Formats: sequence, C-alpha cells, structure tokens
Amino acid sequence: MRRRITGTIVGVLAGALFLTAAVHAAGTGGAASPRTKVTLVAPAAPGGGWDAFAREAQQVMRADNIAQGVQVVNVPGASGTIGLAQVAEMGDRHDLMMVTGGVMVGGILINDSQVTLEDVVPVARLADDFNVLVVPADSPYETLADFAADLAANPGGTAIAGGSLGGIDHLLAGLLAKEAGADPAAVNYLAYPGGGEVVTSLLSKTAKAGLSGYNEFRDQIASGNLRALGMSAEEPVPGIDVPTFREEGIDVAMSNWRGYVAPPGVSDEVRDELVAMLTELRETEAWAEVLERNGWVDSFMVGEEFAAFISEESRRTAQIIEELGL
Repeated sequence: MRRRITGTIVGVLAGALFLTAAVHAAGTGGAASPRTKVTLVAPAAPGGGWDAFAREAQQVMRADNIAQGVQVVNVPGASGTIGLAQVAEMGDRHDLMMVTGGVMVGGILINDSQVTLEDVVPVARLADDFNVLVVPADSPYETLADFAADLAANPGGTAIAGGSLGGIDHLLAGLLAKEAGADPAAVNYLAYPGGGEVVTSLLSKTAKAGLSGYNEFRDQIASGNLRALGMSAEEPVPGIDVPTFREEGIDVAMSNWRGYVAPPGVSDEVRDELVAMLTELRETEAWAEVLERNGWVDSFMVGEEFAAFISEESRRTAQIIEELGL
C-alpha cells in the first residue's frame, strides 16, 4: 500500500498545479507508449540543478527523436519530497518520469517524509554532479586547509551557505567539519533555496564559504568573484580545474547523483520502455556534450543494480545524518 504525506500549503498548491498539468498531458495524448508523449517532472523550481537536468534531457530526447512529445513540469518544495509524494500517487501513469538524486535521499529523512523512494519505480541513474567549496575572492582562506583550521577552531563563527537542509551541501558541511576536528552539529549552516542565493550570501559576507554544484558557481569562479578551494569528487573531474577535497588533505567525497524514477503502478513493459529511452539518451552524442558542458560524470545504472544503489544510498545517508547529529 502506498503511503501519503500531509504537505504544507505550498506543497498542496504545487501538487494541484502538477496534477492539472498531468491531467492535461494524459488527455491530449491518449497513447500507450511514453515515446508518444512523456512528462519529465523536476521536483524543484525552475533554474536549479534538477530543472536543468530535466530540460537537458528534454532537448536531447526531442532532437534525437527518442520521444515525440516531451514536456517538463516543475513541482518545487521540501528537497523534492513534494514532487515525490505526487508521483507516488500517479498510479500506473505510463507517460511520466521524475528526476531524483542524492538531495532527495537526504530530504526524505530530514523532512520525515512518509513517502520514500521505495514507493516509486527506479528507472535509471544517469550522471554524477559534484559540489565545490567556494569563498569570496578577497577571503583570507587561500586553501582548504586554511578554511578547515578556522572551522575546527570556531564552527559556529565560520558560516557555510548551501542548499536545503539534509541535502548534499548540508551533509558535506557536516562531513568537512568532522574531518577538520569540529563538532558537525555546531556548524553554522545557512540553508538557501538555490545557488544564486548562496552566491549573494557569500558576496554580502553573510557566509564565509559556500557549497553547491560546480555549475552554480562556475561563472562567479571564472569572473574572479569566488575562489574554489575543493571539490567533492572521488578523483579529479576532466575539464574542471579544482582539486578534490582528498587531494587537499580532507578525506571526504560525495556524489550528487541524478536519475529518474516512475510512478509505482507502471507495468514491466512500460518500465522497460522507459529504461530503453534513457539508454538511448545516454548513448547519443548530444548527451555526451551535455555531460561535458555541465561537468557531469556518466554513472549509468538501471534495473536491480539501480534499485540496490538507492537502497544503499538511503542507508548510508541515514547513518551520516545520525552520526553528524543533523
């Protein structure tokens, strides 16, 4: 039996808008194949990482004729769990997939969501995105070691700006503090709805450092307004001239992975068709260009392997949140 959550007013409004769009999508197509019409749900506001991920896929699917009609619908709120709750109620809708990823795993736990990724059908993991720790260009912190020293000495006075509570940014802030020798629960973490607000917090000196996906900071790094001290990847990412945390002496690595899930009632045939569509997407030259342009790393995974990965990510994230007192 699927479980339900009671959302905030924002969640209800977002859900209502989504349901209106979903009914329209279902009513105008009438076909039994997602290749005729498919809706990609971005469980976040326009302009963020999940939105960009969905719209990049939309463009490639259209250009390479993977699907005839592809639309993106935004359902923002609560680290993606409002969108997740709505998709979990969509039954056997065959023409719909939702973007998911590491941020949602943490959001489910922090928001105490009654709906989890066990309530939807895993389709495919497509790519890994990685976070960078940045400081203003005039910051006294020249290296990650400089910042870690202050974080250890005064975690409450070394504010770190990032995304939603329980997301990758938040977990990384806690892990960095732990490795630096500070109490993760004492870190002054400032949560914002997007990378733009994190940049504003840094440039206004509200925060001393910021954590987000590389693309959120890329232009500010290139212009010289921000300086990148480290990246959360296991190893250096081609095309991104930022050392990993491990290269800088801090043993922390975490991926902001992204993929797609489907409503819980889809048939095996529909699930297999969705997997085939995303497999074709991944194999196009256009998608390879998307990965390179965005600094994303291919991490393709489907079926039982992807389901097992989600289960392990949920367990690992829960353990991190408990250990960090978050």
